[in-house]
Amino acid sequence: MLFNGNNSINIQKANLLTQALPYIQEYSGKTIVVKYGGNAMINEELKNSVISDIVLLNCVGINVVVVHGGGPEINEFLGKIGKKSTFVDGLRVTDEETIEVVQMVLAGNVNKDIVSLIDKNGGNAVGLCGIDADLLKAEKLEMPDGKDIGYVGNITEVNDSIINHCIKGGYIPVISTVALGQRDGKVYNVNADSAASKISIKIKAEKFILITDVPGLLRDRNDESSLISELKLDEVQELIKQKVISGGMIPKINCCIEAVNGGVKTTHIIDGRVPHSLLLEVFSQDGVGTMIS
Repeated sequence: MLFNGNNSINIQKANLLTQALPYIQEYSGKTIVVKYGGNAMINEELKNSVISDIVLLNCVGINVVVVHGGGPEINEFLGKIGKKSTFVDGLRVTDEETIEVVQMVLAGNVNKDIVSLIDKNGGNAVGLCGIDADLLKAEKLEMPDGKDIGYVGNITEVNDSIINHCIKGGYIPVISTVALGQRDGKVYNVNADSAASKISIKIKAEKFILITDVPGLLRDRNDESSLISELKLDEVQELIKQKVISGGMIPKINCCIEAVNGGVKTTHIIDGRVPHSLLLEVFSQDGVGTMIS
């Protein structure tokens, strides 16, 4: 048989597959929680890349639970009805009209779009929201300064029975983060990162992966080559003092710390702008982004 360029490309592809084999064997039958958000939810090419990665993981026997936000979509809809989005410490001020929009957009449009994409890519997905089967219970978030930001909640309880039921049936649960009030039964808007962290703890996930719009934690935010690829819990407070961890990265790191302390083996912050970053994280030695363990 003649050796040509096509053979060389095929050998490279085969090598990549064999390199992935140990990771497929390691994670087969285990569960990974993916918090899906950022530019990867908006850019069509990246959206298809992430969804195909999720389906591939599921096809090789890895249980995937998808938890998603939808801030840009909520902003867009509120703009259409002439309502301005207001934020306090990164949290959306959510009055009665806004919580109706949040519930409609997250549990409706965004959730069903993701489910539809997974199905189109050959997967089997079930769309859920925190209200379904009491999946997420919450209490009203009290701000330190006493300011009332409306129907924004902290998760107090995760009912994992419906998630486990979907997984055992071979389905990919896709969860939007609205929750029912523990005491008042009202609907609350909850932070998707925090929800994903608490879900990963309750279902004893092997990994918790946050898909974001940044490469991970950077020592110098203006230099992507300064990526901190691995972070230990005892290093976090010092990096906060040095302001290496600051702004919007603080709550993301805190969610990862919560997950690790709750029993999740590793947590990861990866760049959703990189095609197939999810596969690179799961199926390679070096991975991508920042791992907190």
